[in-house]
Amino acid sequence: IGAGLAVGLARDGWDLALSYWSLYDNRRGFERTAEDPEAVAGQCRAYGSKVVLLPGDLADADVPNRLVSAAIDRLGPLHALVMSHCESVNSSILTTSVESWDRHFDVNARATWLLIKAFAEQLPDEPRVGGEVRGRIVALTSDHAAHNTPYGASKGALDHIVVAAAVELADRGVRANVINPGPIDTGWMTDEIRTMGASDTPAGRLGTSEDTAD
Repeated sequence: IGAGLAVGLARDGWDLALSYWSLYDNRRGFERTAEDPEAVAGQCRAYGSKVVLLPGDLADADVPNRLVSAAIDRLGPLHALVMSHCESVNSSILTTSVESWDRHFDVNARATWLLIKAFAEQLPDEPRVGGEVRGRIVALTSDHAAHNTPYGASKGALDHIVVAAAVELADRGVRANVINPGPIDTGWMTDEIRTMGASDTPAGRLGTSEDTAD
């Protein structure tokens, strides 16, 4: 989904600072190559966008501010923050470890707050004029909870953080929204999940990363 968002934004003319953390992909066993981040950046550059790649583990409390600072150094003031990061390891109330719980909240909730904070701090702090929009925040959320308890709980926290941002940062000209893309087939689904997801979706088909980007 993140790759689709990046390409969609580049197609619309945005310059991009793209964060990634390959060790998470390796830990989860996702199909990938070491060149994936650069490949996505190449697709974006083909639309004329300036793109910088910024690796960082969002479980580290110092990383969100470092990412925002590095993006500003390379691209100048930031006008939008799109958050499609997550820690997602399936477990239930009875099988979740404290370590896993903490990491989900470090990445999905705390990092979301710290990214928004760093983004807002680089915007003008004087009240906006009229309906002026100075910054846009978009975060991806989910309603999945059962048997993915720490993920669902931490996404619920993300929802409330973004709602708070919409209210608290309105005087700085910030718009903040969450998007729940629903079931998106990015290669992880079994045939059974694909069939169930399509039948449960009003459109009668699974969503795509392009739908989310749109």
